Amino acid sequence: MPRTSLQSKLRVARGLGSAKSGVGHWWAQRLTAIALAPLCIWFAGSILAAARADDPFRIADWLGSPVAAMAMITFLVALFWHAKLGMQVVIEDYVHSPRAKYTLLIANAFLCFGVTAAGVLAVLRLHMFDLVAGGA
Repeated sequence: MPRTSLQSKLRVARGLGSAKSGVGHWWAQRLTAIALAPLCIWFAGSILAAARADDPFRIADWLGSPVAAMAMITFLVALFWHAKLGMQVVIEDYVHSPRAKYTLLIANAFLCFGVTAAGVLAVLRLHMFDLVAGGA
């Protein structure tokens, strides 16, 4: 194994190079960021349009559309997956106690999963409410 200028002789001897596991994480973070760019614009525009309406049930009507419901679910999944990946990197880089690190990593995963599940359930309930009420 050739020694590079960034590795010590001891590191080369031990074979402690790259773990080769960060590429998937890196790609997932980039892909969710790319997906979130248009979804954030869509979400902000939709919320602003709904906020201008005087009808308090405008959001339920809006999420009654299958396209809006699917876009919102995609937005929620991408948003909280991206947040989980970002917080995971921060925790891994800055928390040095193994017990605290793993506790925070587990809490981060459960929190992001729970908020995503609650958001998807809310969107589905609003979508189903609109279908039952005779909307889209």
